[in-house]
Amino acid sequence: MAYYKVFISVSLYTYISSLLVTSTAIVHSSDISCLKSIKDSVEDPGNSLVSWNFHNDSNGFICLFTGVDCWHPDENRVLNLRLSKMRLKGQFPRGLENCTSLTGLDLSVNEFHGTIPLDIEKKIPFVTSLDISFNNFSGEIPPSIANCRFLNVLKLDHNRLNGRIPQQLGQLERIKTFSVANNLLSGQVPNFVNGNIPAENYADNIRLCGGPLEECTPPRKINWKVIGYTLSAVSVMVTLACCVPWVPVGEKKKKMTTAAAIIMQMIRRKKVKKEELVDGFPMQETEISKLEKFVTRMSYIDLSIATENFSQQNIIGQGQMGTMYKATLPNGWCLAVKRLHNSQQFEQQFMSELKTLGRFRHDNLVPLLGFSIELKERLLVYKYISNGNLFDWLHSAEDKRKILEWPLRVKIAVGLARGLAWLHHSCKFHLANLNINSKSVLLDKNFEPKLSNFGRARRSLAAKTEFLESSSVKEDVYNFGIVVLEMITSKYPTSTGSSGRSLEEYVSSISTSSASCTYDAIDKCLIGKGHDDEIFQLFRIACDCVQQLPKRRPNMLLVYEMIRDIRETQVLPN
Repeated sequence: MAYYKVFISVSLYTYISSLLVTSTAIVHSSDISCLKSIKDSVEDPGNSLVSWNFHNDSNGFICLFTGVDCWHPDENRVLNLRLSKMRLKGQFPRGLENCTSLTGLDLSVNEFHGTIPLDIEKKIPFVTSLDISFNNFSGEIPPSIANCRFLNVLKLDHNRLNGRIPQQLGQLERIKTFSVANNLLSGQVPNFVNGNIPAENYADNIRLCGGPLEECTPPRKINWKVIGYTLSAVSVMVTLACCVPWVPVGEKKKKMTTAAAIIMQMIRRKKVKKEELVDGFPMQETEISKLEKFVTRMSYIDLSIATENFSQQNIIGQGQMGTMYKATLPNGWCLAVKRLHNSQQFEQQFMSELKTLGRFRHDNLVPLLGFSIELKERLLVYKYISNGNLFDWLHSAEDKRKILEWPLRVKIAVGLARGLAWLHHSCKFHLANLNINSKSVLLDKNFEPKLSNFGRARRSLAAKTEFLESSSVKEDVYNFGIVVLEMITSKYPTSTGSSGRSLEEYVSSISTSSASCTYDAIDKCLIGKGHDDEIFQLFRIACDCVQQLPKRRPNMLLVYEMIRDIRETQVLPN
């Protein structure tokens, strides 16, 4: 009997020991896998993780890794990850859930980006300190952080987080330090049950309130209806531009225009309140700054919502100044929102765009509907132009080029010339664009061209004759000629095409070449369809525009009249 008891005891001891060894091995394997996934998922330009060498199987070898603290030096079980100031790049590290005993995570002062995982409570359930400050994290703070109930320290400051702070965070009973300063947050701050969070930990956000900050006022209801009527009114003004040509929007007229009559009719029908009008246009706010005399000031929060927090899937264009996003309002209206890359660097271009497109309206200029200036953010809001830019139509797939038949190309040339002639020859002002190219020519659903990108625009107070002979105007004429030649030849304006030769390199040769050489330069998909005479006429006009001596180039009013005569021979949609 005694022998039997001893046998059972030894067997039980052996069984329990094996379980402990197995359990320990699993823990060790899990933590090693965690660190491997972190190293694989981040960029390490400074080789800060060079010590993370996994060609080892000894007990506690990962405890010698830079930034890794272990529970015990002889076992591979991670206690803390201290990866601050290592120049690491990438998104929030994946695989952290495999560090099953992790209690501290410090990723501060790096270059991490993207959103905080929605299921963060599953990745770091036992963490007591989380510091991801001084990075480029964006998007909203996930409410699931409130499920990390052991948190004592939560530092999210100096990122690009937007939206509201989840009120659930106030239920974190152990929280002692909480900071979200220098983000893009708004709304009421949480009421922490046991924490006393100072006001400076909420500083430099869009509009936080409550707690140690100013008392929150009732939220202003977004008047999407007024915004809709704003867009409607602008569309009406653009459509009727031909009824009141060559006159800036801001100029007072003795007689009421048709568009003004329509707006007054909207007021009488109580669709727009009189106090919501400024200079005859529906506006979002009644108190406006100097810039708001010309264009509507819009809320950054509203535009962020409309672009789904400026999500990558809504990007419709990339430029030197910024990224263009498609925004959709709740009523179905579509907008194009340009978000500047560096507001300080492009402040002058931002102001130039506001002062030109915001002030002047014409059927062949892209309508600027609004802007936003909040903290470091600079946004420009345009009417959404559905057919994109001319460059993509000329140089993309063959099926697009087939759609852009010769009559449409003439229509685009006429509209572009008409818009430039209006800018150059208006009796009230003189303006040069200085940034004309096929990428800045947008096409609406009827392929009517809209000139954009007025960041370099230059307005002149000089006499009309002096202005028309200036280098700025002659540069516009030259660039217009390049765009027209690009439409005729389908060659790239720079040497990025398959031929390796830019369009400008063709200019000097084709402008003085024989008829046969000119014929060879023309896009083959245009030849032999009954438009050859018109193609050669427009080709010669374009060559006149790209004369080497600026004084030999014609003015845009003359160019418009010549191209308009060509268009009259075409059967084009109105």
